[in-house]
Amino acid sequence: MNQDEIKKAAKILRDSRLNLALTGAGISVESGIPDFRSPRGLWERYNPAEYGTIWAFRDDAAKVWKMIREMSELVDRAQPNPAHLGLAQLQHLGLLHTIITQNIDSLHQKAGATRVIEYHGSSRTLSCLTCGARYNAEAKKEDLPPRCACTEILKPDVVFFGEAIPLEALRESQLLASSCTALLVIGTSAEVAPANTIPRTAKLAGAHVIEINVQPTALTSSFTDIFLQGKASSMMIGLVEEMQSLLGGP
Repeated sequence: MNQDEIKKAAKILRDSRLNLALTGAGISVESGIPDFRSPRGLWERYNPAEYGTIWAFRDDAAKVWKMIREMSELVDRAQPNPAHLGLAQLQHLGLLHTIITQNIDSLHQKAGATRVIEYHGSSRTLSCLTCGARYNAEAKKEDLPPRCACTEILKPDVVFFGEAIPLEALRESQLLASSCTALLVIGTSAEVAPANTIPRTAKLAGAHVIEINVQPTALTSSFTDIFLQGKASSMMIGLVEEMQSLLGGP
């Protein structure tokens, strides 16, 4: 762990007017949720063209729900790790305005974060593509596949390939990125559009970009000011401890 770089990052966050965090799959790996694209990920067993697109869902929703159920079981078992808890702690300290997450696991909220933009939607609710009715996913947990009162199979309110990012999430994320003064990027290479525009927007607006990833990414050599290389949990533990030291807290 490069303590000097952590100290620099902590000072930036302390002195910054508006701090944001952008998180991706890498922050939840230590909670037992593999990246979909990793060797242990769902896309190794389920072809995304067959299971991950909105057209696949419309063609055979019952088939797609077999993959969704496996994903849901992973998410249900997962608990926040120190990286999620650290971000929530920064929020409570008034040092992190909003978390923009590409994840659908709700682990930021479970960790106690209060301001979270779910860029790719949420798995907590289900919707009917036919009549528009919405349901709490927990209430339909025992049904496979879950059905609407109109008998149609329900869809999780997550963004499938071929669907647009929820408009409010897109607008709010861009507005915050264009006005923030520091951006924490954790567990994502931010290469997939349109989330990849967030670091660029922040950087062009004059923000410092602090990146936490296990390996360098395309961001590292382009927009990143401070690169903290390592697991998200250990880097966040170090960063929060340094922040507390700077603030004179326990």
